[in-house]
Amino acid sequence: MVHFVGAGSGAADLITVRGKKLLEEADVIIYAGSLVNPQLLEYKKEKCEVHNSAYMTLEEVIEVIEDAEKKNWTTVRLHTGDPCLYGAIREQMDILEEKNIPYDYCPGVSSFCGAASALNLEYTLPDVSQSVIITRMAGKTPVPEKEEIAKLASHHATMVIFLSTGMLEKLSERLIAGGYEENTPAAIVYKATWEDEKTVVCTVGTLAQCAKENEIKKTALIIVGDVVSHSHYRRSDLYHPAFTTEFREATK
Repeated sequence: MVHFVGAGSGAADLITVRGKKLLEEADVIIYAGSLVNPQLLEYKKEKCEVHNSAYMTLEEVIEVIEDAEKKNWTTVRLHTGDPCLYGAIREQMDILEEKNIPYDYCPGVSSFCGAASALNLEYTLPDVSQSVIITRMAGKTPVPEKEEIAKLASHHATMVIFLSTGMLEKLSERLIAGGYEENTPAAIVYKATWEDEKTVVCTVGTLAQCAKENEIKKTALIIVGDVVSHSHYRRSDLYHPAFTTEFREATK
């Protein structure tokens, strides 16, 4: 059996209870190198076999899994954050299905949630933004043309941008081309929820400059939108005394 497990956003105690239990029971752990907090490996049992997939190809990962299956061992494939985001899990699952190897998937706390907690941020504020776009700049891995940054920026929703810290000048250009003003609030969150977490609040126009000043070159998320400043929003209706819900009648 193979368990795909989300390691959480960084801090070792942000893995789910289920994920921790699977790590404790695993005979083999294949973890995603520098992206996963090595403290999580302290949950493993003494005789557990550990592999760092940063040095492995997909084929080598599958070979380790097949070997474990022959021994009737349980494998945990430990991915950063929640593996549904940029985790390259579908290609692994398809091969496992072809080989009739059973698997399941334990979700984790995504780094975009960790980044919000680092900033005490709410991504969806009434009258400011009710949508979150999670995306990345095109780099070595392309993105579909219809999902180019400028086109997504035209919606003026909250944007959370992964895997783009090394391209911040270009990112600013594309965001501005999409309609954001240079002074639109933005933030850089380096290694959200890790011990060396760093947050920088800036603007769309100063992303590259602020990253350079703070020596942030990778492992960071970029957040763009007026929710970063959270200065102008309407109170939510849910807890307003004038709002009737299934559980409470309006009192005003």
